[in-house]
Order: sequence, then structure tokens, then C-alpha cells
Amino acid sequence: MLSVTAKPDAFPLDPGHCALVVIDMQRDFIEPGGFGAALGNDVSRLAPVVPRVAALLALAREQRLTVIHTRESHLPDLSDCPPLKRNKLPAGRRIGDDGPMGRILVRGEPGNRILDAVAPEPGEWQVDKPGKGMFHATGLDQRLRDAGITQLIFAGVTTEVCVQTSMREACDRGYDCLVIEDATESYFPEFKAATLAMIVAQGGIVGRCASLDALRRAFQQGVSA
Repeated sequence: MLSVTAKPDAFPLDPGHCALVVIDMQRDFIEPGGFGAALGNDVSRLAPVVPRVAALLALAREQRLTVIHTRESHLPDLSDCPPLKRNKLPAGRRIGDDGPMGRILVRGEPGNRILDAVAPEPGEWQVDKPGKGMFHATGLDQRLRDAGITQLIFAGVTTEVCVQTSMREACDRGYDCLVIEDATESYFPEFKAATLAMIVAQGGIVGRCASLDALRRAFQQGVSA
């Protein structure tokens, strides 16, 4: 058992029962022309998180953690996309509409692909989720339990939507959760700050928050122990 310096207190990390979850590092959210831009966001704000997520992935692979990648995506016939979700935007910018990177948030389209810099490696889990949270309609909970996973480390985008939703879902299911603060990002800095504060409030009501360096130090101390 390792100890990661975190807020509001140390995170007891058990590498053999821990997985890294990288949320939605897909072109649709991070590159110009995708769904994030269609929503009116400045997607350039997410660019700095890419090398940090890449560094976290490298660390997790070095430590042989289970690695899970999620994509928010929908079936081509949109049968798993509620009308309310699709109809929030005008025609031409909705889920399933044609965009500069193919149909927006549709599985198999160029824009739905995870960025090359943080792409899954062979053997890593890939989860296509039709909702904001990673447990909705994915069967992921049972797969995690079958693999003996009890702890989840979170990274990815965006902090206040899909990352936070997935983390709260995980907390409700009994997983011990840690978010890496510098490996998650939002289009809105104030939303990221507020989300991290909510996660660690009230004694870590949702989970704990740590830096990538703190996680790296915990692994280094474990090796030297």
C-alpha cells in the first residue's frame, strides 16, 4: 500500500487493485471543429492538458496499472441519444450532424477518435459511453468488479462534466477515487476550481485530489521502500 499526498488527506493507493481512467480525450472536445467548438467553447484552453495526460499515462503504464479510456459517443442511428440531449443546439451543430471532422459525437467518425498523443495501447480498455458518466449503459461496473478493481484515478476532460459525473458515479458504487488535478481541464478555469473544491469538501465527500508529481513520488517511494 502506497500513500499519495492529496487533499483533504492522503490517498492510500493499492496498485494491484487500482485503475487509471482517462475521460474523453477525443478530437471532438479538444480540436477546433468538434463538438466542444460547436458549443461555443474556446477549445485551445484544453490543449495544455494533453502532454500532462500523456505523462500520467506513461507513469500508469510503467507501474502496470489497468488503464481505461472513455469516449462520449453515440450509435450511428442515434438510438442511444435522448432527443433532449440532441436538440439543445440548432441544426448543423447537433450530435449526429455533419461537421468538419465527420458526424459529431458518433462512433467511428474521425472527430470521435482519441487524440494520438494519448491514444490507447493494445490491451487497454476502451469504453464508449452514451452519457456524461462512464457507468451509464456501459456495463463497466461489473467489468471492474470482475477485475478486482476497487480504486480509480481520474484524468481527462472536462473536469466539471464528464470527469466529475464519472467520479460521483464511482463514489456511489463504492470505489475509492482520486482525481489528478493537473491532468484534468475545463473550458472554464473557474468551473475546474469549483469542481475540485466540491470533490474534496466535507472530508472528501466524493474523493481526493492530488498532483501528478505527488502520484509519481508515491510510486518512487514504494520502489525505494
